Amino acid sequence: MFPNSSNLGRPPFPPKPQQHNNFFNKLPLNIPPTLLSHQQIIDAQFNFQNAAALLSGNLTAIPAVSPQPLTYGNGNSIRTSAASTTFRGRKRLNEQNVPYDVKRQRFHSPHRDSTLVNQTVPLPEERRYSFPGSVPSPLFHTHYLPDLTGCVPPLQDSFPDPIETTLPVAKDKLSQQVLELFQACQQQTCDLNKKELCRTELQREIQRIFPQGRLFLVGSSLNGFGTRSSDGDLCLVVKEEPVNQKTEARHILSLVQKLFSTKLSSYIERPQLIRAKVPIVKFRDKVSCVEFDLNVNNVVGIRNTFLLRTYAYIENRVRPLVLVVKKWANFHDINDASRGTLSSYSLVLMVLHYLQTLPEPILPSLQKNYPESFDSTMQLHLVHQAPRTIPPYLSKNGSSLGDLLVGFFKYYATEFDWSSQMISVREAKAIPRPDGIEWRNKFICVEEPFDGTNTARAVHEKQKFDIIKDEFLKSWQRLRDKKDLNCVLPLRATIQKR
Repeated sequence: MFPNSSNLGRPPFPPKPQQHNNFFNKLPLNIPPTLLSHQQIIDAQFNFQNAAALLSGNLTAIPAVSPQPLTYGNGNSIRTSAASTTFRGRKRLNEQNVPYDVKRQRFHSPHRDSTLVNQTVPLPEERRYSFPGSVPSPLFHTHYLPDLTGCVPPLQDSFPDPIETTLPVAKDKLSQQVLELFQACQQQTCDLNKKELCRTELQREIQRIFPQGRLFLVGSSLNGFGTRSSDGDLCLVVKEEPVNQKTEARHILSLVQKLFSTKLSSYIERPQLIRAKVPIVKFRDKVSCVEFDLNVNNVVGIRNTFLLRTYAYIENRVRPLVLVVKKWANFHDINDASRGTLSSYSLVLMVLHYLQTLPEPILPSLQKNYPESFDSTMQLHLVHQAPRTIPPYLSKNGSSLGDLLVGFFKYYATEFDWSSQMISVREAKAIPRPDGIEWRNKFICVEEPFDGTNTARAVHEKQKFDIIKDEFLKSWQRLRDKKDLNCVLPLRATIQKR
């Protein structure tokens, strides 16, 4: 899930003098062998000639891809799903006729390796390595030791050894309900392993046309806020420099879509190129039955994945609270950026912001306290190491999960000034709205911690904004009076859906 991690300390791309500006015509093929496995060196021959063949439709010019019908390239068989060939994610069934050229937010979903052992988790000797060539990686073979300074579990390949994390004590009914929902719906180890297996296979195939390409699993799959029903987010990094999302990214994704719909059609189902502000290829993996969104070079998603992963684990009340808020928003139909409401990423930032702004904060600003660990200029191959060095945050605030949930709704229903304030996790406070064009006439302003953009820009209709505010107000009033999660979110039905 973190490609080329065996090359820690090496630059992820050739030094700048070796790079070429004419990216599509002159992608360097003299790749330093130290950055490639034996298989990658063999695959280097599948360069942009193959890309041109894909665009022209001359598929006979491309050597056959190893995966045969109903298997990945490594021989893992496909479990045929009873799901329809149409998308069947959490919000897909009622979206099939919705135009996709609307503003979307990326990297906002949830996932986490489970505290429960699942029978599908491979034994240690069966580990699959998360980068080409199956070279043992120091990253994925570092076991979690309780006496380490950091509190964030290190990433391990295939997550064979689930990390036991201490959950908060729940004494009152509402807190117990929140904890029950979290334990039932949090992403399991086997869920993450399925996504990682797909990522590994797709990276191997994509490197036939982009030899230097690296595929990262990002978003909720890794940031600690995943659920069992969460989709997967993938970021294809093809070069060190930024990519023009309107031209280069769309061109690259058109090649990827062509590859998926032809050579990989035995296990990739209905790849669609979505021309959004950050264009993506949306597809379903028949092996894992997981739906994925794949973007190109949207590297801020890699950085915020590990920032959020750190927030998720420095205080044990954060993950249960975020999960219940996301389930609540989804139930009330206000968790869909493509339909003009809040993305999951914005909801996570809203919860973190609330926990930072309490009279006795439960969370700090990690970017202020540890600027060297969350530097926006840090090379990508080092980003994953930062969370492992951050110690737990010891808050004096002893509020229960139930009290915090009620307080969350009250804060956004009665205290936060939507018209003049911006939510800033980076600053750990509400700050005045900037005067830039991106922030004018926006109903909700949530600052992206690294690039400073508005993650809630999809909420551009007053009617949708009023609906969102009304749901916060009604939920606060009901929970305040009844202290029962079922009055705002049906617990049993939500657990069944996961």
